[in-house]
Amino acid sequence: MNTSSTDFAARGSLRRGFSLVELLASVAIIGLISFMAIPHVANMRADGERNVAIAKAESLNMAIASLIQARGRTQASLDWAGKDDNQRYDLLRPYLGFAEANLTAYLPSDYDVDFPDLSAGVLNKVTLKGAGSSHPVIYY
Repeated sequence: MNTSSTDFAARGSLRRGFSLVELLASVAIIGLISFMAIPHVANMRADGERNVAIAKAESLNMAIASLIQARGRTQASLDWAGKDDNQRYDLLRPYLGFAEANLTAYLPSDYDVDFPDLSAGVLNKVTLKGAGSSHPVIYY
């Protein structure tokens, strides 16, 4: 019984699949990559929601300017006075593209806006309030 190198080569060519060590190593590598990537994906999602909120606040600012331009400053400030944020949003809906039915549906979750007072004669921006206590007011 002489085991030559040709016998080992012949047995090696009959082997199919991967060994258990190779499978465990590949699973460990995939696990490490996903462990490092998941926090970055969550941060990218939060950054995306913040950017959407900023873009929608800017759209509200443009809608306020369009409302004043269309109705005139005096009539716009009379229409604006004494209304809550949802009623003010209803005034702005015709000037917004792709406007939702109400303000809470328009903004991303956990974001809110404060509309400026138009009666002062100065056109101020919408104040965007973010999610959580770490960044209550977002300056854009």
